Amino acid sequence: MNRNESLAVRLAEFATAASARAIPDVAFERAKMSLASTVASAAMGFKIPSARIIRGLELQAGGVPSATVWFDGTRLPPGAAARVNAVASDAAASDDSDLRSIAHIGTIVSTVALGLGEQRNVSGVDILAAMVVGYEIAGRIDEALTPGRMQRGFHGSVSTVFGGTVAAGRLLKLPPLQMAHAIAIAATSIGGMAISADTSCGREYHAGASAAAAVQAALAAAAGFTGELSVLEHPRGFLAAMGGQAIEDITRDLGASWDIVTDMAIKLMPGAHPFHATAEAASDAARIGNVDPKDIEEVFISSSVQWTKFKGEPHPRNLVDAAHSLYYFVAASIVDGRFSWQHMDERKMTDPAVAALQEKIVFDYLGIRLRVVRDADGTARVPRRRHHEHSGVRARA
Repeated sequence: MNRNESLAVRLAEFATAASARAIPDVAFERAKMSLASTVASAAMGFKIPSARIIRGLELQAGGVPSATVWFDGTRLPPGAAARVNAVASDAAASDDSDLRSIAHIGTIVSTVALGLGEQRNVSGVDILAAMVVGYEIAGRIDEALTPGRMQRGFHGSVSTVFGGTVAAGRLLKLPPLQMAHAIAIAATSIGGMAISADTSCGREYHAGASAAAAVQAALAAAAGFTGELSVLEHPRGFLAAMGGQAIEDITRDLGASWDIVTDMAIKLMPGAHPFHATAEAASDAARIGNVDPKDIEEVFISSSVQWTKFKGEPHPRNLVDAAHSLYYFVAASIVDGRFSWQHMDERKMTDPAVAALQEKIVFDYLGIRLRVVRDADGTARVPRRRHHEHSGVRARA
């Protein structure tokens, strides 16, 4: 791999050269898990209003019917089907999540690969391999952006698009240079504000936009459209704009391990993944201590996870707010022993026992410590940390 080549070219060379035989069985198993998680979440999200709206718009627009809209049976062009299915999966807030950054890479590689795979009648092995390689490229780029992009206000969709683009490019059998142009086009095709994802249906809209943009980037490159191949590393390019760091790590040891194995997580409860460990800690503390929620005077949360300062609405009354309310996660987990899909019901959100406990939750911000390290060149940075680490809950009765 020539280090004088642009980053997009180096990534494309790896993405097109990686053979299915070189991918370990465990990576294929993880791809199957991601696909199953994406479809299962879409089943829950199918009737959510935001998913219905996007599905209705795409069905009205129509096009050559070649890829299935899940749980509807209608067929649309692959980009449109991928958009509809990605929105449905993400709307339910139950799709898989990357441990480093909570980006929903699996949602995008799954919906894109299935849509194009169905259209082109490719094998299951090729679909899964496209997902694994796509996840690898998106994961490496997003790791370089964590936590910079979020601090700048960008959602994970700005990185997941690369996973879908590479997966699509493999299924289209793009040669290396066209794959590089697809990656370059993807870099300039996507946006997504983090605040919108945290507080509105913008989250699933981002997923749909990422999936659709990924398919279009690959198709455009296949048709001969070209982009700026240095767009990733250019001083005014993608990584600079998003706060990228340790950029050399993006291509380091490609193929030595696979991110879909080491960093893809399946949600065991719905909602914002950074809150899951805290919710589990709360339910465990209550169970181990045999605590009656009525006897609790205070629930003290000490958390050094990435989202400590974002704790959501104390008393959510809709799915979006419930999925992003740490108060609700913790209180419901203590009262009911765990957090599950029953807690996404608006009737459950008004449970008096849960509401009473939400008023007793306090947060410890002073307990947070940031560790600063210096790279070999003397650059100071905060080391990356996985969002599930270092969560703690203490209940005082």
